Amino acid sequence: MRRLALLVSIAPIATIGAAHAQEAAPPNLLPETVITATRVATPAERVPAATTIIDRQTIEERGYTTLAEALATVPGLHIVQSGGYGQPATAFTRGTNGRHTLVLLDGVPLNDAANPNGAFDFGQEMLGDIERIEVLRGPASALYGSSAIGGVINLVTRRAPANREAQAFGEVAGGSNNTLRGTAGVAGTVGMVDYMAALQSMSTRGADATAPRFFNNTGEREGFRGYAGTMRLGVQPTRDTRIEGLFRYRDTYFGLDDVPNDDPNYRGNDRNWMGVIRAETKPVEPWTLSLRYARTQERRSYNNLPDSFSFSETHDYYRGWRDTVDLGNQIRLPDIGIVNDIVLVAGVTWQKEQADQLSGSTFFQTSTVAASESHALHTALQFRLGERLDVALGLRHDAADDYKDADTWRIGATYAIPEIQTRLTGSAGTAFAAPSLYQRYGRIPGIFEGNPDLRPERSYSWELGAETDLPLFGRRDFATVGATYFHSRVRDLINFNPSFDSMENVDRANIEGWELGLTLRPADWLETKASWTITEARDAETKQPLPRRPEHVVTLNARIAPMPRLVIAPEVLFTGRSLENAYASYADDGSSYATSRYNRAGTVWNLTASYVVVKGMTAFVEGRNLGNSRYEPANGFVVPGRTAIVGVRAVF
Repeated sequence: MRRLALLVSIAPIATIGAAHAQEAAPPNLLPETVITATRVATPAERVPAATTIIDRQTIEERGYTTLAEALATVPGLHIVQSGGYGQPATAFTRGTNGRHTLVLLDGVPLNDAANPNGAFDFGQEMLGDIERIEVLRGPASALYGSSAIGGVINLVTRRAPANREAQAFGEVAGGSNNTLRGTAGVAGTVGMVDYMAALQSMSTRGADATAPRFFNNTGEREGFRGYAGTMRLGVQPTRDTRIEGLFRYRDTYFGLDDVPNDDPNYRGNDRNWMGVIRAETKPVEPWTLSLRYARTQERRSYNNLPDSFSFSETHDYYRGWRDTVDLGNQIRLPDIGIVNDIVLVAGVTWQKEQADQLSGSTFFQTSTVAASESHALHTALQFRLGERLDVALGLRHDAADDYKDADTWRIGATYAIPEIQTRLTGSAGTAFAAPSLYQRYGRIPGIFEGNPDLRPERSYSWELGAETDLPLFGRRDFATVGATYFHSRVRDLINFNPSFDSMENVDRANIEGWELGLTLRPADWLETKASWTITEARDAETKQPLPRRPEHVVTLNARIAPMPRLVIAPEVLFTGRSLENAYASYADDGSSYATSRYNRAGTVWNLTASYVVVKGMTAFVEGRNLGNSRYEPANGFVVPGRTAIVGVRAVF
């Protein structure tokens, strides 16, 4: 998938084999490799950017089922979901808009071309076929193009083990709200051929998404059913040549709610499939050449019939397509004096987006039927000066047939001070988000017309950070302390014009904040992590806070292994108050506020415990929202109540 090996328009590689049962031993201390941050496989401590890696072991030990759950503890990234499984979820990365986070699957863009804002819905993706999640915070358009203003999230699918002809893996679990989920798969390598196939499903009666504080709440539940299948087949005829194809299909069905009233027959369906074929070879030893074609399709529909709360009827559909062709090159250059580990990557990307959308009532119907093509030239250089300074540079030119060209750049460096076990990082760069097809070509007859002359939204950002390992009580890595300051200016933000009959580039935003982290390792069987994100995101003109960006987010989690086969993973998520839009805030009686108000702060407690019954088989129990918090990430929509799930996973 969009993983054009080491090229600038590629991202992932997963060198980890298919799922394996985890003994309750300390996490693997081998150097962690990051690819999304630079397009080149780089040890984590040498990456000049703020990154977070969520590997398969973490996903299982913390009981993450969906992408929204897994990302909730990432510093600088705030997820707002309107309820539980299947409900719409948006990511605000470092205070930027929801459309400013680019999501990839094995390097292939997943953002929905038919979405009015071109954003990604984080509420649909399950993690049964995911080996690791790489999160890059900060501007990344120089690497990945449009939408990477706040950051990039790359989902890396499972890979085949190189030393097994067949390895089966699976999971089955069930519990509260009639929840049942399962995963089954097999992967292996036979001669020059490797393969992986995985199926996953989940169903639940769900919870009521509407806040119980409303006087007229009926307690109607929002159920969810989801299915997904992934297949990969690779052929490596020679040591330096590989051809692989991947196909992934995901289909989810879910109930939806409205505020301040429950809506008993509002339903949604989200189908996504993607196909990728990729070839990589080395014409000569230092040069790697890659070619990839990928196609993704998103089909969403929402249906609502008249009921006692509303006589309206809705039959909305959104269909988006994206075709991508990447041609990439990577050249590892010889050392030049003290300059070593030199890697040059360069490539060309062509992309076509299409949207076919129809929503609303007969008398107020929004439609978008449009397509857009773009191409990009990109290059990046990564090298090390001596043994302490790593530098990464990136430059990209994007040109489209219907919006202004965009030139972006990024520079980053990390400096190691081994005498005090400290690492300093700094980076700066520009990014852009192309206007969506709806913003350019959407229309409501006689009421609204999109603006084909919109310019891309643009940003300039920089950050400085430091991380130090503190040796105490005889342990060299007893504690790790880190702090990163970030600052962004975003301009040409797209919003409605004063008469609300079209769109224009009118807004600007100033954002700054801190990402603070502390990890304690007082014993081999205990590791605790804490992060505190402070964000101030304001409208540059009015100086008002931007909606749904809490000033404070604190997460705490731990890995406790008191016995050789037992792992206990508690987790605490605290979200401070956040501003809500006017008329999107509701009193207990269901009346709306004419001015913006703040959503209250909330805390959610989770706990997962895993026990290795026999080698290759692990039993687990997952508790969610154990304090039964009624926290509302978006005003009127509440997090699901207390739940418990028990299950077993195995690998053979």
